[in-house]
Amino acid sequence: MYPPESRFAQIDNIDLTDLSFWAQPYGDRDAAFAALRGRPEPVLFREPVMPGFGQGTGYYAMVRHADIAEVSRRPQDFGSEPTAISIIDLPEEFNNFFGSMINMDNPQHARMRRLVSRAFGRGMAAEFEAASHKAARKIVDDLIAEGPGDFVRKVAAIMPIAVLSGMMGIPDDDYEFIYDRSNIIVGTFDPEYVPRADQATAALLKTSHELADYIARLAADRTRNPTGDLITRLVQAQIDGERLSPEELSSFFILLVVAGMETTRNAISRGLVLLSDHPEQRKLLLSDFETYAPGAVEEILRVATPINWMRRTVRRDCEVNGHRFTEGDKLLLFYWSANRDEDVFPDPYEFDITRDPNPHMTFGSVGPHFCLGAHLARMEVTVLFRELFSRLPEIRTVGKPRRLVASFVEAIKHVECAF
Repeated sequence: MYPPESRFAQIDNIDLTDLSFWAQPYGDRDAAFAALRGRPEPVLFREPVMPGFGQGTGYYAMVRHADIAEVSRRPQDFGSEPTAISIIDLPEEFNNFFGSMINMDNPQHARMRRLVSRAFGRGMAAEFEAASHKAARKIVDDLIAEGPGDFVRKVAAIMPIAVLSGMMGIPDDDYEFIYDRSNIIVGTFDPEYVPRADQATAALLKTSHELADYIARLAADRTRNPTGDLITRLVQAQIDGERLSPEELSSFFILLVVAGMETTRNAISRGLVLLSDHPEQRKLLLSDFETYAPGAVEEILRVATPINWMRRTVRRDCEVNGHRFTEGDKLLLFYWSANRDEDVFPDPYEFDITRDPNPHMTFGSVGPHFCLGAHLARMEVTVLFRELFSRLPEIRTVGKPRRLVASFVEAIKHVECAF
């Protein structure tokens, strides 16, 4: 099945920079990216205009699976500095909060990744799984006690906050603080979270300051009173005598809020929508959860694609699959498009939990920036749905989901559930 006929099938009607494009029905978006993949060369788009920021020269949209894979495996040619998460170059004051390893090239990136991986890597899998089971049980307990409502607020948003907070020793009373600040970071241009567009920059800086101050207080406490939790491990982590600086710890915490919490939250919420909209796939999953869950989670991650894109900056004149780029060019790697590339995924617009192979790019592609927490996200989604469907097998979403106004994060803000 192919995208429906749409005005976005015409290149001249596509503007990936305009937030209104990302609010269109998914079919229109799919039609646009299918048209872009059909072009022989990447298309150059204008950059967004923000008060106080200079106007850039534009960015190239990388939309094919093969092109994104090639760019990702060549960090010597395509850098994550000065930023991987913003189309425009951010002012220096933002780097204190968003200068995490996701925006670094080697050797700084390798150093930072080594430091945090000891506290956050696969060696912690058993502990993360125990935390995930504990969180899922309480979430479903509370949902049953309280009854149906906003699935995002009651379930999807709470799961990653509860898991990471439990591992970090963050009190339950602070969940609301984390939830509210994460909404502002990913929803800076959504009127529900920042009512006035001219206040977006100030709101983002204020929220980042608050999160940085919060983690600084936790780090100071764990330095004086180590407990063995994740914050303690991050404070104590060292390689060759080097530790995370306060600024690095703050930026990593903000990265966890966005990459570790928001992406899992959105995979869970979109997952229940997909399973509700495709009852035959839901029936198959529930017929033998342990057999079909791994494939279902991968297909949910492919279709949901919680992070739409990442940026790379060309470090030297080079070529990618016949396309020439010049030092300083900006590229946006559109994972949403790669996850629907007809050359890689047969029937890419079908939701099929038995899809195999499923080489989606939801956690990035090959290369040094593949998501450090991919294993944790998969675990959380699996554990949550196992608990949910074993105790509430009829749960489903009802009504139309309300989507976040954003291009970077693909999110459902609100969707009602019934059981």
